[in-house]
Amino acid sequence: MILCKPIGQRLTVLFLSLFVSLLNVSAQDAAAGKTLFMSKCAACHNVFKDGTGPALMGLEERHKWADHNELLKWINNPAAYMEGDAYTQGLKAKYGSMMTAFGDITLKDVSDVVAYVNDEVAKKAKGPDVTPGAPTPDSSNQNAIIFGVISLILAIIALILMQVNSNLKKMSDDVEGILRPEPVPFYRNKVYIAMAAIVFFIVGGFFVTKGAIGLGRQTDYQPEQPIYYSHKVHAGINQINCLYCHGSAMESKHAAIPSVNVCMNCHKAINTYEKGPKLYTEDGKEIDGTAEIQKLYTYAGFDPANAAKWDPSMAKPIQWIKIHNLPDHVYFNHSQHVKAGNVQCQSCHGEITAMDEVKQVNELSMGWCVNCHRQTKVNFNYSDSTGNQFYSIYEKFHNDIKSGKMDSVTVKDIGGLECQKCHY
Repeated sequence: MILCKPIGQRLTVLFLSLFVSLLNVSAQDAAAGKTLFMSKCAACHNVFKDGTGPALMGLEERHKWADHNELLKWINNPAAYMEGDAYTQGLKAKYGSMMTAFGDITLKDVSDVVAYVNDEVAKKAKGPDVTPGAPTPDSSNQNAIIFGVISLILAIIALILMQVNSNLKKMSDDVEGILRPEPVPFYRNKVYIAMAAIVFFIVGGFFVTKGAIGLGRQTDYQPEQPIYYSHKVHAGINQINCLYCHGSAMESKHAAIPSVNVCMNCHKAINTYEKGPKLYTEDGKEIDGTAEIQKLYTYAGFDPANAAKWDPSMAKPIQWIKIHNLPDHVYFNHSQHVKAGNVQCQSCHGEITAMDEVKQVNELSMGWCVNCHRQTKVNFNYSDSTGNQFYSIYEKFHNDIKSGKMDSVTVKDIGGLECQKCHY
């Protein structure tokens, strides 16, 4: 009796500790953290290496960030937090800019992002390097090959056993004096021919279907452009907003390619490439940045020695090669996603601020889009100028959120999986 009480207390404490731990784990959603990271953080941060901002690996070991409330204060209002904080002042001095304020981020959002970062670090420790936003290795092909090899081996064994059975039956008949006709060779046996045809059509159909599904998917497509344009230098290091060059993404269906005149707004004055990092192609060839600027001048008909005489109307369009293509029967509206949905460019185009030569990162397939619609939460605030007045018609969802039946609304809930939304 003396020992029972302490043991019971210990078991109770242990159970409560495990229960609290499970609550903490369930409270952190790495999948939701990935979505937030790609939409709000990836423009400046990488998990493993410094970019426009510091790498996020091990962030809880720095400063006061183990306390997510402190981290939330910094994210919600960096300017106010930095006034009395030497560490964040040092970050601004080191990286040359202050972090963008995200007033809509909550404490749970911070925990989710930290969970995603820790999850990526754990994956890298277990296996190959994991780059945020990069497509995960597809093991389906390897599994299909293994399944095919096993099926082929089993089929060969079955044929051998059938032949052995036939030979044994013939020997038995010979001993008993039973006369039977000679067996039909397997290559003339209608049963064998029918089975082979069925197997051929099943296997052939599988690979034809798999190949057809992959048509038009250009993951890692990276064509050589007429001018070597580094997004890393322009959007990353110099922090030129995406909408400065692709302004129509906010207002129209297409994110148009900027005209030569837009490029010349800056390059009338910037005619050499001297202070930026060295530029290289994917195969390691060094690029002369100044020579690439001269190519721009050729298209623009611009002579730096006679800048005052330049006539913008004489500029010729640059024949850029389109990278991200969707089938003609797919409707995609940039403004609907960028303006109404507040989707960041990096969500679809990858970590564009870290790319020199742009490539297609995501497959942009139907399944990829559908999964995004299932996971992406809609900003249901429509009461002020930042909200979308269209969402006011969903009275049931607003009532369910107020009553606690729902904690959020996804694109799926407002018809984001309906066929006619994307196909017409």
